[in-house]
Amino acid sequence: MLNYQKIKDEHIRVSQELSREDIAADRLKYQALAKRFAFLEKAVSLIRQLEAALRQKEEAAKIITDAAEDSGLKDMARQELVELELRTAGLQEKVEDLFLEDSEPEGDVIVEIRGAAGGEEAALFAGDLFRMYSRYCEKNGWKLEVLDAHATDMKGFKEVIFAVKGKGAFTHLKFESGVHRVQRVPATEASGRIHTSTITVAVLAEPKEIELKINPEDLRIDTYRASGAGGQHVNRTDSAVRMTHLPTGVVVACQDDRSQIKNREKAMRILKIRLMDKLQKDQTDKLSKERRSQLGTGERSEKIRTYNFSEHRVTDHRIELTVYRLPQILEGDLDEFIKALLRDEKHRVLEAQGLT
Repeated sequence: MLNYQKIKDEHIRVSQELSREDIAADRLKYQALAKRFAFLEKAVSLIRQLEAALRQKEEAAKIITDAAEDSGLKDMARQELVELELRTAGLQEKVEDLFLEDSEPEGDVIVEIRGAAGGEEAALFAGDLFRMYSRYCEKNGWKLEVLDAHATDMKGFKEVIFAVKGKGAFTHLKFESGVHRVQRVPATEASGRIHTSTITVAVLAEPKEIELKINPEDLRIDTYRASGAGGQHVNRTDSAVRMTHLPTGVVVACQDDRSQIKNREKAMRILKIRLMDKLQKDQTDKLSKERRSQLGTGERSEKIRTYNFSEHRVTDHRIELTVYRLPQILEGDLDEFIKALLRDEKHRVLEAQGLT
């Protein structure tokens, strides 16, 4: 449970700091404090509503236990107590959610799916997960845009990169970062033997405006003819684009669009996001290690989630949750996992902030 007194104390402290003359002279510091104060105002308002509801609960409970009160009044108190239980639980959740929302980045989400261990079977599973996320986005009313895709002859993906735009997209999709493991009999397996394959998923938050200046001299841009499954335009024109950022060695290739100009735009967008991510991760060793631990190497023994087709089972190993609804999961019904992961995160974040 949140430490409400600690939040109210911070609200008072920030209010006092904002009134200081030296703070007003420092524009950046003043803006940061003003933003924090506005957030704390919202939190304290909810806390006051919650505390008022808790006092009403105490009064209702006292009436119920008071032998002198008549039965009619006690019945009314019991009914009120039920309503107050729901109200206090709802207000508690709103306060907790407020602190989680405050830490979420704004902007679009970039999701990268790549086949890891398992060859063609991994590529097929990458296609399954892309369709799963597409349906999940559709159910949530989010817009999905494919930035780049490298399809295989069997309709799988060696790699697919897409952007998702919509309120709450990062909050929910961030849990998909890591190694996903599939256990099933491949279509190409004649003996019926179950194979284990993996794909890796990376989820990055794209700022609303990426203010990252790239020196044109630091870029090498190559154009070439698109290859792989992709329709009649493939190999006819030099529409594919490969961008290399020479100082960092970051390489981005886009061939999904027929237009070279559009492929250039998408490649630059992905390059900026990857460079921003690299810069942020390089700032602290801790963040770099955390990212590596999340994504892993793609080996079969590493996983955040396992999809077992023979048992129709999906297991999330981070929260030890198993459900036997694999077909529905692959149709984008991820809510049971996402809600459980959000609850787990909420507990850990609030504990880390010292608010519990």
